[in-house]
Amino acid sequence: MTSATVTVSLPIADRATSYRFYRDGLGLDAVGELADDGIPEPLQFVVNDGLRLMLIPTGGFGWVIGRHEVAPRGQSECLLNLGVAAPAEVDAFVERARAAGAEIITETAEQPWAYAGVFADPDGHLWMVSADSGS
Repeated sequence: MTSATVTVSLPIADRATSYRFYRDGLGLDAVGELADDGIPEPLQFVVNDGLRLMLIPTGGFGWVIGRHEVAPRGQSECLLNLGVAAPAEVDAFVERARAAGAEIITETAEQPWAYAGVFADPDGHLWMVSADSGS
């Protein structure tokens, strides 16, 4: 099987809020043609060479998933993990998310599996940022 870019799609309530959070707050690069509102449509961000994040308004997300229901806010079906090189990068990334308005779910700390912290984006999607602590 030839590997291709993986796109993770998440439902969002407000395009402008999510666009600012991921672009300005987390420093991700948006891709695509600008729509009338000045935001790329579809709203996608490059996470790395093999991964893109697509943010879809909840109404449009419903068209894609059909009868399957979106998990209500506060109930997560997935935890997105972003691996970075060192614990200091974990601290910096989580602080950047906090400054952009993220809710910190778990403060950065040494865990049994890695040095990590977890935050929720404006729509409640959970992100863990982690680094091997070397211990």
